[in-house]
Amino acid sequence: MLDKNGIAKRIAQELQDGYFVNLGIGIPTLVANYIPEGIAVEFQSENGVLGMGPFPIDGEEDADIINAGKQTITTLPGASFFDSATSFAMIRGKHVDLTILGAMEVAENGDIANWKIPGKMVKGMGGAMDLVASADQIIVAMMHTNRAGASKLLKECTLPLTGVSCVKKIVTNLAVLEITPKGFLLLERAPGVSVEEIKNATEGNIYYDKEVPEMDLL
Repeated sequence: MLDKNGIAKRIAQELQDGYFVNLGIGIPTLVANYIPEGIAVEFQSENGVLGMGPFPIDGEEDADIINAGKQTITTLPGASFFDSATSFAMIRGKHVDLTILGAMEVAENGDIANWKIPGKMVKGMGGAMDLVASADQIIVAMMHTNRAGASKLLKECTLPLTGVSCVKKIVTNLAVLEITPKGFLLLERAPGVSVEEIKNATEGNIYYDKEVPEMDLL
């Protein structure tokens, strides 16, 4: 079973040289710490940063340099800062190759709910709606079940939707799954996790080939 850093490390394997990548709030921000050797990636944050690096070392934070989640970040040589209008022009103009988001629920058809729980106060949907509507590649980073142990990979989302049929791949603490017309295709399982455990933790339709390899996180 993976922790949050393990999820981020596995998602980092999906990065390709030259990609422009938007990192959502939460687990996705950790992906910047695990860029594979030999590739160059530009990380974008919707608050107006292009060229984010890994999180700063304790004691070296700059409170003026933050991501969309208000976490302090580092920047790489050549990084740039701009206003939100420019940032969302990049997103809506499809200049981002890959978007990595957290989620509260994902449905077997690729619907995503990641912005509101009814009855709880929120300021609004933020940039998630623009990101899921504009990105061709969306990977979700999430825990497979909620705190009560209920599945977050569902037949249909129960929470207000952020986007419809937009998620392509999901990496959880238990597995790597791909959205297909038949539901969740199980591609890989986390170290020490069995296929049966993943099936039991997944409400939506899940299927797999005869052999499901264990993730290689090296």
